[in-house]
Amino acid sequence: MKAYRDMSKEELLALKAELDAKYREAQAKDLHLDMSRGKPSAEQLDLSMGMMDVLNSSTDLKDSEGVDCRNYGVLDGVKEAKELLGEMSEVSPDKIIIYGNSSLNVMFDTVARSMTHGVMGSTPWCKLDKVKFLCPVPGYDRHFAITEYFGIEMINIPMTPTGPDMDMVEELVSSDPAVKGIWCVPKYSNPQGITYSDETVRRFARLKPAAEDFRIYWDNAYCVHHLYDDDQDFLIEILGECEKAGNPDIVYKFCSTSKISFPGSGVACIAASPNNLKDIRRQLTIQTIGHDKVNQLRHVRFFKNLDGIHEHMRKHAAIMRPKFEAVLDTLEKELGGLEIGSWIRPKGGYFISFDSMEGCAKSIVAKCKDAGVVLTGAGATYPYGKDPKDSNIRIAPSYPTKEELAQATDLFVLCVKLASVEKLLETK
Repeated sequence: MKAYRDMSKEELLALKAELDAKYREAQAKDLHLDMSRGKPSAEQLDLSMGMMDVLNSSTDLKDSEGVDCRNYGVLDGVKEAKELLGEMSEVSPDKIIIYGNSSLNVMFDTVARSMTHGVMGSTPWCKLDKVKFLCPVPGYDRHFAITEYFGIEMINIPMTPTGPDMDMVEELVSSDPAVKGIWCVPKYSNPQGITYSDETVRRFARLKPAAEDFRIYWDNAYCVHHLYDDDQDFLIEILGECEKAGNPDIVYKFCSTSKISFPGSGVACIAASPNNLKDIRRQLTIQTIGHDKVNQLRHVRFFKNLDGIHEHMRKHAAIMRPKFEAVLDTLEKELGGLEIGSWIRPKGGYFISFDSMEGCAKSIVAKCKDAGVVLTGAGATYPYGKDPKDSNIRIAPSYPTKEELAQATDLFVLCVKLASVEKLLETK
């Protein structure tokens, strides 16, 4: 195929007329499809329905230590839940605190606690003139929403194929005491599907922050979310690396079962050093008497152990893999060689990251919406919703049916072509 940039003005005008006609046909189909969030499909949710049967009115609801899970108590989670999520997080159970269903909630609480009460005795952030966070981009919009909510200044850190630009991270963290944290999705990152290299993880562990209360917010949301059994990314464990580097307190590690069991009724946790956990428990003793232990027990009895989680995730992968491949194959077939877009073929996670020609993302997303397909807003993968190149678009293939996904992807590539032609004609 001829690259669009190499076409004459006459060729582009002829192509635009052809694409305009196809776009009007697409609008006439009256589609109503939503690909704006990484929601599990109903088929995926059905995989966990057996969880509703492991507990009933005649079940013994005591945990392995004899705690009655129906009652108050056990602030940081029942023993076997800490063991299960500890296995999933690759840390020992004594480094885990179990929460409710949402790791995002735990991250919000962690930032809020730092704002109002500081970190391990340091000055509360709300009393400081300036607080800054580093934000690898493109990244997770809800991370950025938390820091924006608290008025924290966000600094873009470009992502590379091995993770964030660590030269930039090291320079900013070591030189500016106002830099208090960095958001990370280290495995199958949102939205690119990049897994941090061993060297990147070790450089994080060896950071020498100017601020004593600097923390790495390590959101390991997709730790078991592989698409392939025989081709998986590997991420080395950050807490152990921090201990080896003499930096045991520098990281908070988050994970949950949100896209493993039921997103609205999962179990989340934080893993951290003993000093950090002691600091966190001070807040928890005021905030709650304990999270939902019945739900913790339900998860443990359904999955049993890490092998049970892995087996369950193979079933998820069998549903997700064809969807990812269908989108990626269509992108390659329809856009390969045209030089109007690029994308990454991830081995896991929930998203496909697409980079259009500069200045086209908003137009593509708007055209899709006008023809009945809602995508994540252009710019959402950057702090303040401002993509400096207006090029990144996050594609979420999980929720639609295969038929809907095919329709949505066909429309997407049509809108990419049309927006690209219009952009090129501006300069001809």
